[in-house]
Amino acid sequence: MQNTSRLEAVISRRPTGDQEVPALGSSLQPSAVFHRQLRLNFPAIVRGEGSYLVLNDGRRILDASGGAAVACIGHGDARVAEAVMAQMRSVAYCATIFYTSTACEQLCRYLVDSTGGHMARAYIVCSGSEAMEAAMKLARQYFLEKAPHPEPRRTRFIARSQSYHGITLGALAAGGHEARRQYFEPLMPTNVSHVSPCFSYRGKAAQESDAAYVARLAAELDAEFQRVGPDTVCAFIAEPIVGAALGSVPSVPGYFRAVQAVCRKYGALLIFDEVMCGMGRAGTVHAWQQEGVVPDIQTIGKCLGGGYQPIAGVLASHNVIDTLSRGTGSFVHGHTYQGHPVGCAAALAVQRIIAEENLLANVRELGPVLADLLAQRLGDHPNVGNIRGRGFFWGIEFVQDKNSARPFPVEDHVAMKIAELGLSSADYAIAVYPGSGTVDGRSGDHIILAPAYNATRAEIHTIVDRVARLVEGYFAAKTDDRPEQAKL
Repeated sequence: MQNTSRLEAVISRRPTGDQEVPALGSSLQPSAVFHRQLRLNFPAIVRGEGSYLVLNDGRRILDASGGAAVACIGHGDARVAEAVMAQMRSVAYCATIFYTSTACEQLCRYLVDSTGGHMARAYIVCSGSEAMEAAMKLARQYFLEKAPHPEPRRTRFIARSQSYHGITLGALAAGGHEARRQYFEPLMPTNVSHVSPCFSYRGKAAQESDAAYVARLAAELDAEFQRVGPDTVCAFIAEPIVGAALGSVPSVPGYFRAVQAVCRKYGALLIFDEVMCGMGRAGTVHAWQQEGVVPDIQTIGKCLGGGYQPIAGVLASHNVIDTLSRGTGSFVHGHTYQGHPVGCAAALAVQRIIAEENLLANVRELGPVLADLLAQRLGDHPNVGNIRGRGFFWGIEFVQDKNSARPFPVEDHVAMKIAELGLSSADYAIAVYPGSGTVDGRSGDHIILAPAYNATRAEIHTIVDRVARLVEGYFAAKTDDRPEQAKL
């Protein structure tokens, strides 16, 4: 009875509509949420309006990153809300061990068709980490069922350092981001090894051509196959455009054709992680459609549902699906909420809006505008080392010294402090996505810009203006805060 009374008391205080939510920590009781940071008081969002978020204290924040490159059609689109409610009124949950749903069937058909016939089936889950776990297990099962000669020795994966593929243990093992891995190394699988990323700003020699750089990286991958045993590797895992770990880093031309050739040479699969860079973020539905290669397995996520519901997925090629179909006919994997009808309905509505409003054409048209404006405003800034990206997915890397590309000390937390300043100061009122460990998994700072696909030309100009002023303002204050001797 006491617990019921407490629940009723909480419910009676909950906000409705546009009612303001008390700032966390502002009441007598502390937050009950296990936040990412336990010592911070987070502002609450009361509503979203297109490219803007409205906070409980009345601030309007220009969401220049869509959170973690998620909000691809902006916030508060009533059409998606209506699609979600219609699905909930119809049926909210589908136990996929027994049934399918129209929403899931339609979404998967769209996804398969969007690959131009290259992929055969789609598997819908709730997060990018879940998708990567499924992709790795699918690759392993493929080799167990490969007829007429199964390959049970294939238990290993090769990925790249300075990558991030998810936070669950298998996905974390695939990633090479040292700071995210460090606490959990003893718990992680040890069947993943890492090679260098394709990161021309920091990895390519001064006089090295793109072709020579690609050849060197392909040779490194080939040598890693040889080192671990080429008949033990299930797949090579890579992001076509590296997101959180490096800050929107595309590969140099020809890189993925070269690594695919290495995989084919040794009979391994190629897995593309497009959770962050895919579903239109780069200007095409799939980022690999600009690379001249097709993966065997692909993960998708953030811009699949645009944040309106938690949803991600795996796409599998005809070769992979046919192998399982001729074998056991099943995937030994499953989730309670896989293929969730409400998530599928939301994603289907988001993808229909993108298609019907031709928003990827907008990304392709305004992506170069975003790039040019960033170069004009920040290209010469002494603490901006590199600006890189594609489509509506751009990263800005910060350095202490432009000539040497020396990063700031880890303890300075430059990217995070820039992001916090953007939110806290009314002079900027802009959200950017911070990242650290850009150089070696620990040191190095960058921010990511990932506007909504329906952002206007005027909004792109506003984003660049606010970001440029934010960067200039942060480093001006940082310089003023240095001891007098350090300024000399």
